[in-house]
Amino acid sequence: MSSTSSDTILTVGQFTSNLKEILESLFRFVHISGEISNLRTPLSGHSYFTLKDSEAQLQAVLFKRQKRFVDLQLEDGQKVICFGRISVYEPRGNYQLIVDSIEVNGSGQLQQDFEKLKKKLLSRGYFDDARKLKIPVAPQRIAVISSPAGAAFIDFLKTIRLRGTSAHIELLPVPVQGNEAAGKIAAAINTLNTLNRHDIIVLIRGGGSLEDLWAFNEEVVADAIFNTRLPVVTGIGHEIDFTIADFCADWRCSTPTAAAELLTPDRRHNKERLRTCKVRLCNRITEQLNTARQNLKLQTRDLHRFTYTVDECSHRLEMSHALLTQAIDTVIGEREDRHVELYHRLMLSAPLNRIEKKRNNLDWALGKIFTTMNQQLASREKNIAGTAALLHGVSPLATLLRGYSITRTIPKKGEKEIVRNSASVQCGEQIEVLLHEGRLECEVKKIE
Repeated sequence: MSSTSSDTILTVGQFTSNLKEILESLFRFVHISGEISNLRTPLSGHSYFTLKDSEAQLQAVLFKRQKRFVDLQLEDGQKVICFGRISVYEPRGNYQLIVDSIEVNGSGQLQQDFEKLKKKLLSRGYFDDARKLKIPVAPQRIAVISSPAGAAFIDFLKTIRLRGTSAHIELLPVPVQGNEAAGKIAAAINTLNTLNRHDIIVLIRGGGSLEDLWAFNEEVVADAIFNTRLPVVTGIGHEIDFTIADFCADWRCSTPTAAAELLTPDRRHNKERLRTCKVRLCNRITEQLNTARQNLKLQTRDLHRFTYTVDECSHRLEMSHALLTQAIDTVIGEREDRHVELYHRLMLSAPLNRIEKKRNNLDWALGKIFTTMNQQLASREKNIAGTAALLHGVSPLATLLRGYSITRTIPKKGEKEIVRNSASVQCGEQIEVLLHEGRLECEVKKIE
């Protein structure tokens, strides 16, 4: 960065660029503790959140590429320690923390020892599901390793009695806390394997801190559980407590009461067992994924600068994509509105609609014509009928019907003539007499 005097006039872009260079060089790698809030993860997979305490807040981003190195499911309200770099997003002039890794705040030496031993035993196959023994259904001879004075064993027996089982319970009293506890727990497990009179072993202890439960996180206890020929069930601490013994055991119950419920017949037995299997499977997968992420994180420390450039470009691309998507949506919306308007206008003036309207008018006109024609025909028929009646009254046929006849001459040539008087014919002449039905040919004999 070049130095500038107090009189130098900088553009906003120049000032922001200088500020970015200062911050990124001064805070290249930092550890910052705080509480996560306003967590959001869009479709891009990047996680954006605010890291805050009682005095201030800091915007942070965990890029999708770095999530494989984080052994934590982010949630609002978590108190964490973030490791990363301070960067400035120049288009907006905002500074933010680019997060490389996240840890829960408060993990101490015991937690580190716990993770180290768990990783060691995992590599030896102590947690493999293939070596775990099947839990017998409704075992009748149950060996309990616990402190007889503890509330955990009392709750275990109370649950057993309430469920009315006939199983025989035998307690091997051991201390469950202190320097000698782990050795005596392991010795009790080994002793039960030599007695050959039990169906299952149950490890029981009440809840407490990681330090209180440490006897069940010793390697000697893990070795004893791994080498036992009897199935081992654990009911240690509360539901959120996990120990090395839980991972090595053939079945882990969340509490001593849950262990009692597992070992006694109940219609909810299968449902609880299935739920616990699901939890154990998820935990095994999570542990394996976490181990793989830790290994990858160690190998990619030198790639931070390159991945930071890629992630920053991805960040800008995501923002540009959002703006472009919004603009496209706006244009498409306007085009759709215009399309709907033109469609309605087209429908109003469409030839088919106009033809249909004309067809309706034509149908109405044809109907009117047919109605008028029928009325005219009916009137004409009525007039013809009246005229026919009048004609019938003066018709010769009507006269013939009353008994009269018509006489006509029968000439050899020419047309027949009606005989109106006797002078029109001569004696011996042939005449024709028309009757109502039929006719007669006659010869004139006499004329008067």
